[in-house]
Amino acid sequence: MALELNISRRAIQKVVKRDLGMRSFKRKKVQFLSGSVKEKRVSRSKSLLALHAIGVLENTIFSDEKIFTIEEATNSQNNRVISTSVSAIPDKFRYISRMKKPLSVMVWAGVSAVGRTPLIFIPPGVKINAKTYQELVLEPVVKGLSQTMFSGQQFVFQQDGAPAHTANTTQDWLKHNIPNFIHKDEWPPYSPDLNPMDYSVWYILENKACSVSHNTVNSLKISLCREWEKMPQETLRAAVEGFPNRLRAVISKKGGYIE
Repeated sequence: MALELNISRRAIQKVVKRDLGMRSFKRKKVQFLSGSVKEKRVSRSKSLLALHAIGVLENTIFSDEKIFTIEEATNSQNNRVISTSVSAIPDKFRYISRMKKPLSVMVWAGVSAVGRTPLIFIPPGVKINAKTYQELVLEPVVKGLSQTMFSGQQFVFQQDGAPAHTANTTQDWLKHNIPNFIHKDEWPPYSPDLNPMDYSVWYILENKACSVSHNTVNSLKISLCREWEKMPQETLRAAVEGFPNRLRAVISKKGGYIE
């Protein structure tokens, strides 16, 4: 803008910030949402909000999978070093190393307002399909949550639209073992902005557990487990309790992304 108007950069910054009360924001890459997908996000958000209003979703556990690497997590926006000059910064602070194919591990977890599941590490080389999802996650962890997390009360199980989750065998397993679950046709499509695991919990865990790089996957796992246990339940509760407001935001944005 300064070049186009032939005025100084400092002058245009003052106009934008002081006179117009505006500031710059980074553009964000997101999944393309077609008109039909936006309509489904709105209609399903309305349905879930109605269920929440009558208390049906009170004991909901939100779940998700994420791949963590041994590399240091970084945010280019605020990862800064204060120094008298660039050359005075030691290399270990100036640079963040990256590899073409860093070692990694896939993790499954779930959270509710009253608790959390253990972290489930998917064995290396194992592809998450309906069969392995049921054997590694649903049977050993989710099936017993009524007793382990909710003191014998019923709960609602949430999962996203991943193929292993929406497979007919998985949906049938849930019908027989977890009567109260959000059906594949009830959860809004392409909606990481509605899952507390995606919009809050994973980010916090990664920032803590991956604040430094790890030499081995085992070291990464130990760090993940340690920080998972240390995460305050109040933090998880706040993330979960933000869910209904996010449903309202999706409705207000007519199905568009809200962050």
